[in-house]
Amino acid sequence: MNSYQSAPSRLIKSPEAIEKMRVAGRLAAEVLDMIKPYIVPGVTTLELDTRCHDYIVNVQNAIPACLGYGGGHGRPAFQHSICTSVNHVVCHGIPADNKVLKKGDILNIDVTVIKDGYHGDTNMMYVVGGETTILADRLCKVAQEAMYIGMETVRAGSFVGDIGYAIQKYVESQRFSVVREYCGHGIGTVFHDDPQILHYGQKGTGMRLEAGMTFTIEPMVNAGVWQTKTLGDKWTVVTKDHKLSAQYEHTLLVTETGLEVLTARPDEDLSRFHG
Repeated sequence: MNSYQSAPSRLIKSPEAIEKMRVAGRLAAEVLDMIKPYIVPGVTTLELDTRCHDYIVNVQNAIPACLGYGGGHGRPAFQHSICTSVNHVVCHGIPADNKVLKKGDILNIDVTVIKDGYHGDTNMMYVVGGETTILADRLCKVAQEAMYIGMETVRAGSFVGDIGYAIQKYVESQRFSVVREYCGHGIGTVFHDDPQILHYGQKGTGMRLEAGMTFTIEPMVNAGVWQTKTLGDKWTVVTKDHKLSAQYEHTLLVTETGLEVLTARPDEDLSRFHG
């Protein structure tokens, strides 16, 4: 017997809201595309943040959602427009002028753009200098494929648990691990909303998906153990064993027959998905 809950009506987007989500998603994807040529050995993560900030504010006339986000309970608000997570940093890496990228580093850039009150959230991996170790390259590919495999389960009538089950099964078959402390999330006018999208779990559990829901899938895949720890800055999350981590993220719209990828990038082959 399935253990699930129905989606509250507030999570089902209207056609007008969906159109605004498409715009916000497209803008977020454009930031990841724009910054690509600047990710070279010798650049600092703060330089990348500055470029992304200027592009979001001055070219897109949008708002960087991360800037000023999440303060309270002893944690400072995030002071930058993107997260830059390098090598063993799992997520929420803080851009810095003393963080100089080297050839072979793997870098995740996570960007969320607000346009007309709606959020588009996406991230991807970059290989600095174009080549890295066999392990790092495989980890990045597995993280991206894990996201796609989770996406393949999405359609009206399926379950949140189906996503996590598919991702966990695939990642562990590749002898990597899935981070459990952080997850995907509902998104719209609220940055982090219901449902929580765990990247591990059991089929047929959690919220039942309905057409019009929008959320992110963003598995974090570690080369070693899945456990993480948060540094003293209260933001930067690293792998507990200091082995590499990789992540990919898309914002998705559930349709009757599948999904629509709201943060699709020009360099992606998404022909396996249809909505």
